[in-house]
Amino acid sequence: MSAKKKVVNQLDGMILKTNLKQEVYQKAVGSFALLKEVLKELADDYRNKLKDKVDDSVLPVYQEKGPFEAEFRLGGDMLIFSMHSNVFVFNREHPIWKLDYIKANPLNSYCGVFNIYNFLTDSFKYNRMEDLGYLIARIFINRENHFFVEGKRQSTELVKDFESDEMSKKYMKEIIETAVQYAIDFDLLVPPYDQVKIVTVDQMNAEINNSKIQTGKRLGFKFNSDDV
Repeated sequence: MSAKKKVVNQLDGMILKTNLKQEVYQKAVGSFALLKEVLKELADDYRNKLKDKVDDSVLPVYQEKGPFEAEFRLGGDMLIFSMHSNVFVFNREHPIWKLDYIKANPLNSYCGVFNIYNFLTDSFKYNRMEDLGYLIARIFINRENHFFVEGKRQSTELVKDFESDEMSKKYMKEIIETAVQYAIDFDLLVPPYDQVKIVTVDQMNAEINNSKIQTGKRLGFKFNSDDV
């Protein structure tokens, strides 16, 4: 192959990848806007249903935090929804490569990614910077708006319906409600005694001031809810 032809092939490959990733990114942006819309509607719906049954301080609150992040707070739990600004492809061991949909066109494997994290509301209220949050689901969206979800209680077969499932408001609501329910069921347990029996003066002062000893839903325990 001549040097000139090699350069042309490289440029063609670069153009293809650039256009592909931009296409995936635009689909992801649209889906994340849908996610925010669903979160707002759920917060309003939950508030209407719960307003006479619980204290106002624990009613659901939705807050948009910018183009790539949104928060959904419900009682002691906070779910943070984050869209990564980059486009990803999967490692060669991932089950996605076994799909006929991907074998027919490997470009369909490129995806945008949304992460759903579960934190304690008090971690942010008291500025406990050492507290832990947990990734409970990831949503993958490709250039054709097809999607699949991996995470807690989201799917029994990871990529089974990737070829046929296109993101919609109905699917987005199901994903979010599953994540919310998992967060509610994922209880905060007492950490092992040996893990907290020694603290520094700084930690103790922080604890006295703002309850800042490191806290997370999983500190040395395996939860039954982790298996489903």
